[in-house]
Amino acid sequence: MPTRDGVSYNTLVSGYARLSLRAEAMGAYKLMLRDGNAGVTRITFSTMLMMSSSSADLGRQIHCQIVKYGFESHVFVGSPLVDMYAKVGLVHDARQAFDGVGEKNLVLYNTMVTGLLRCGQVEESKRLFREMGKRDSISWTTMVTGLTQNGLEREAVDVFREMVFGGVPIDQFTFGSLLTACGSLSALEEGKQIHAYIVRTHFTDNIFVGSALVDMYSKCHKVRSAEAVFKSMKRKNLVSWTALIVGYGQNGLSEEAVRVFCEMQRYGIDPDDVTLGSVISSCANLSSLEEGAQFHCQAFVSGLISCITVSNAIITLYSKCGSIEDSHRLFNEMRVRDQVSWTALVSGYAQFGKAKETIDLFEKMLVGGLKPDGVTFIGVLSACSRVGFVEKGRKYFDSMRDDHGITPISEHYTCMIDLLSRAGRLEEAKDFIEQMPCHPNAIAWSTLLSSCRIHGNMELGKWAAESLLELEPQNAASYILLSGIYASKQRWDEVARLRGAMRDRGARKEPGCSWIKYKNKVHIFSADDQTSPYTEEIYAELERLHTKMIEEGYVPDMSSVVHDVGEAEKMRMLSYHSERLAIAFGLIFIPSGLPIRVVKNLRVCNDCHTVTKYISKIAAREILVRDSVRFHRFRNGECSCGDFW
Repeated sequence: MPTRDGVSYNTLVSGYARLSLRAEAMGAYKLMLRDGNAGVTRITFSTMLMMSSSSADLGRQIHCQIVKYGFESHVFVGSPLVDMYAKVGLVHDARQAFDGVGEKNLVLYNTMVTGLLRCGQVEESKRLFREMGKRDSISWTTMVTGLTQNGLEREAVDVFREMVFGGVPIDQFTFGSLLTACGSLSALEEGKQIHAYIVRTHFTDNIFVGSALVDMYSKCHKVRSAEAVFKSMKRKNLVSWTALIVGYGQNGLSEEAVRVFCEMQRYGIDPDDVTLGSVISSCANLSSLEEGAQFHCQAFVSGLISCITVSNAIITLYSKCGSIEDSHRLFNEMRVRDQVSWTALVSGYAQFGKAKETIDLFEKMLVGGLKPDGVTFIGVLSACSRVGFVEKGRKYFDSMRDDHGITPISEHYTCMIDLLSRAGRLEEAKDFIEQMPCHPNAIAWSTLLSSCRIHGNMELGKWAAESLLELEPQNAASYILLSGIYASKQRWDEVARLRGAMRDRGARKEPGCSWIKYKNKVHIFSADDQTSPYTEEIYAELERLHTKMIEEGYVPDMSSVVHDVGEAEKMRMLSYHSERLAIAFGLIFIPSGLPIRVVKNLRVCNDCHTVTKYISKIAAREILVRDSVRFHRFRNGECSCGDFW
């Protein structure tokens, strides 16, 4: 071009900016400044400010040139200037820029309110919002969204009510933010009312609103409602599918999450890091290593392995499936690790009872400058509990409050009760409970009661059982565990009395079951199970193993049987516990050289633990059992827990 004017330059700068070619846009802008004939306009500065929203230094330089050219009080420039400072976290500079504009319009006010909320200046944003002479739907939606993002969901709902009563038009973004607030509050009734309002205002076909509804119902634990909304959506995108997959995972329906993920892919929708991370987490909850490993491959091929969300989920997958070495290897390969990465590995080692490795990792995490959270400390405290590191556990519990400013919650107190009671320091556990600022929950009382049974402390066991019954009268654990204490003392009249009380109150014991996966099918077993098509082979295998165990010196531990029956009947009742059936199935069908992986919904009893040690030696197989408390890795007649669990 023989001559260039402001329009020519602005077209070039804007074009580069629109294509995110920052260096080229900056070059054109500098050339424009050097060309004395080119007129710099408000459009120029507006474009450059939008490009500077990730760099405070560049933004300040542009601001200086705005002042130099006399545009500092122009409202068209003021709005992107305020937005730029807010996005880089300089809220004081944003406010100064806002105050420097002479004639403020609604866009500028909305931008300032958004900036204040983004920087956590909630009270100041509310004050400015109330001062606005005129407010539009964007102003109201900004407040609803900002309050939700700052954890003030209840206030966000109140603002929405004002919005409705004021007759302000509501759009998809308002509904999206409001449903997020209801989900965070688990406010199902408000969520249902908003759903009804969405139907009345004809937003049901909006894909953004539909996805938000799925998410809200999932967080309120109404998965079937979330499912119904999802099925009724005429159009679905990745966000919709992800909302349902995450919802299934959050509500313990991990198999459904995996199924829907596969269905999503059949529709040709590729996952993002959130979707893939969620389905891998579901595989971890199912202890489904085979499927999880396939998704690991998918993450590698798609490049999503570089996303920290996905890598963290894979670390958790391998640790929950008993492959802690693979989990640690992946952790070492990560270029960037965050607090979640460290916590995932710490928790994995803790579940294996590897206290030394857990503590070493935790100390390295602190040296690396990463701040642990409450979940990290649950891992550290539970690791100390599983090997009896009482003093170390006390030290970390105190450090959590004194050094890291984390207020203990019920899970931390339960870990401490577990730590003391497992170590046989039951009186100290009692003193700890009496000094707690809150009442123990059912898990804490069950933990103490279980240890009272192991250590034969009837008096303290009765106290724990009565306390548990006050909280949960229909919780069968209190009856079962206390029955165990009485049975160990041969007090069968008390056992009968407890069983009668259990029947009268309608308390039902959760049936024990174990499951093992073979050829993409989950095989579930209960005690004395006769339903498997392979029952004959399984029982024959157990008889063969029993004979060899007796030869090796096995002596049954009858303390696990709380029924007043003969020795032969006690022996029969022990011999066909669910995990033994699952292990026998694995020995028959899982090829030698591969570990046998079994999951049990209850804690492994003493006798089954001893039996599995014998089986691992006799069969020369590695057996992994994940019970409700921890992992047990059996090799050559020994368990990774060191018989302390």
